[in-house]
Amino acid sequence: MSAGSERPAAAAAPGAVPAPRASRVELRLSCRHLLDRDPLTKSDPSVLLLLRSQNQWVQVDRTEVVQSSLHPVFSKVFTLDYYFEEVQKLRFEVYDTRGPSDLGYQDDDFLGGMECTLGQIVAQKKVTRALLLKFGRNAGKSTITVTAEDISGNNGYVELSFRARKLDDKDLFSKSDPFLELYRVNDDGSEQLVYRTEVVKDNLSPVWEPFKVSLNNLCSCEETRPLKCLVWDHDSRGKHDFIGEFSTTFEEMQKAFGEDQAQWDCVNAKYRQRKRNYKNSGVVILADLKSYRVHSFLDYIMGGCQIHFTVAIDFTASNGDPRNSCSLHYINPFQPNEYLQALVAVGEICQDYDSDKRFSALGFGARIPPKYEVSHDFAINFNPGGGGGKGIQGVVEAYRNCLPRVQLYGPTNVAPVISKVARMAAAEESSGEASQYYILLVLTDGVVTDMADTREAIVRASYLPMSIIIVGVGNADFTDMQTLDGDEGILRSPRGEPALRDIVQFVPFRELKSASPAALAKCVLAEVPRQVVEYFSYRELPPRGLGTHTYDAGP
Repeated sequence: MSAGSERPAAAAAPGAVPAPRASRVELRLSCRHLLDRDPLTKSDPSVLLLLRSQNQWVQVDRTEVVQSSLHPVFSKVFTLDYYFEEVQKLRFEVYDTRGPSDLGYQDDDFLGGMECTLGQIVAQKKVTRALLLKFGRNAGKSTITVTAEDISGNNGYVELSFRARKLDDKDLFSKSDPFLELYRVNDDGSEQLVYRTEVVKDNLSPVWEPFKVSLNNLCSCEETRPLKCLVWDHDSRGKHDFIGEFSTTFEEMQKAFGEDQAQWDCVNAKYRQRKRNYKNSGVVILADLKSYRVHSFLDYIMGGCQIHFTVAIDFTASNGDPRNSCSLHYINPFQPNEYLQALVAVGEICQDYDSDKRFSALGFGARIPPKYEVSHDFAINFNPGGGGGKGIQGVVEAYRNCLPRVQLYGPTNVAPVISKVARMAAAEESSGEASQYYILLVLTDGVVTDMADTREAIVRASYLPMSIIIVGVGNADFTDMQTLDGDEGILRSPRGEPALRDIVQFVPFRELKSASPAALAKCVLAEVPRQVVEYFSYRELPPRGLGTHTYDAGP
């Protein structure tokens, strides 16, 4: 960029922080008590990482070889993209390496393997598992430990405020109309405009409005990356007069501001060459700097936040007699029905984030024993304390056992199950910690009959640590259900009160019937990380262990 080059005028860059990217996670590995396969020395272990893709294991990366060690700590770090809405199955295989680790592992001795999901690792931050040989046999006392760290980087923004003093006057009949441009210098030397301030008319000591910019935008999250500030005298024809410039870094800006010395000479290189006693063309001062930490979904999960999963199943008569093969509740031994497909697809992901794996499973729209009165929020295992069983398979078994014991009836009232989960979420809210979040999966075959009450319940739930997923099963007309999903406008209660957050995702199962279960889970869970962060940000609750504020203010 030449100091005297002309730049077109443009509106000030927006201060909004960009939407988060896919999270990046680093995995660090160590092993203990490995089997010793070498007769004269100890094993020379390395670890192979494989990822399950399209029903086969694909090699991703491999650690270095640690010579002669049964308790290796590997320096090699595995870096992976993390997606909450996917089951990312990983396999770690440990080998006693015969040659260089990049020559393959066919001739190496297998010391044991371990399988888990990336979700399990990030939910626990540190996972230690036994290594298993073929056919599930323990490899002695061998264990592998995998530790996760979020390195997404796009987790903060800064608020900057600049002013200037005694800028050069470029106008004959009035004072300069200055504006400031802030540029990031990229790795290839090119310069990217980060922000352009407004124009301050007829003023040689302007004060520009504060602006916000993400750390990713400002310096690619590298605080030592060079930054350039240019000051111009605005011209309505676009031929702006160059006043001066200076270079700095975000690291330098923070240090100087903390020492109350955050000012720079605004220098015009041409004047410096021509004028013997030239000092500057004015001074630019950093009037204010505030650094904010924007916590990510992974920050909350790795801080110990538990995701509690509840499923609510529609047992209304419109589903058809479960004993009839045409029924949506028919149990086919060869093909799970749509209720089971949706339940398993979503539940398999959520279970990684709940340490006790005990899920609530509710039913609505049925007459239940012993009095066979209609209920819209009963536990499908008929335990007054609720619950469906241990893990997703426990819920599946509870659902199968429930079907012959209830009488399918009606109507399709959803508000009671929303309110029941909302009461649990409200009880947790009083803890004042980002420790629990609730996901309610509603599986229904028909249009909600208590729409007014359901809208009211959703609006109330939008103030709580809770998200609602509704999957429409069967071929009913679900047009009215779209109103509950806030994608087309803010959902309001019958009294006109708007929802605080968009917490509902509605998907007709038939639209994804031909796709894989993973596609359904991806579709309905994709918005959950954003909803979690929105809620805890609204409550100004940081991840556990990070203090009491949602941001770290600058000096």
